[in-house]
Amino acid sequence: MEVVNRLAPNECTGMENIRDEIDRLDRAVIKILGIRFQYVLAAAKFKTSETSVRAPERFIAMLAKRREWAAIEGLNPDAVEKLYTDLVNHFIEEEMTHWKSHQAKA
Repeated sequence: MEVVNRLAPNECTGMENIRDEIDRLDRAVIKILGIRFQYVLAAAKFKTSETSVRAPERFIAMLAKRREWAAIEGLNPDAVEKLYTDLVNHFIEEEMTHWKSHQAKA
């Protein structure tokens, strides 16, 4: 998914332009996170246990990959790891709730 801004950072002529472009990016990020969350919920139907929902080995590998991507983009890997740790822990709890509710129906 590509995000197209109206102005490149070096084309902004003032703070209003910059804030508009940041808002546009943040809106896109939040929309993408919503789509990511739908995949998390969809994954629950393929999980067979609480351990498979939590997938601790996958969690560690995912964080390492996000750190790598952060470094490539010139971002602080520690900050990106914290962001993903918080986000994914929240999504795991949501997935666990979703998984348990489907287990109760089975």
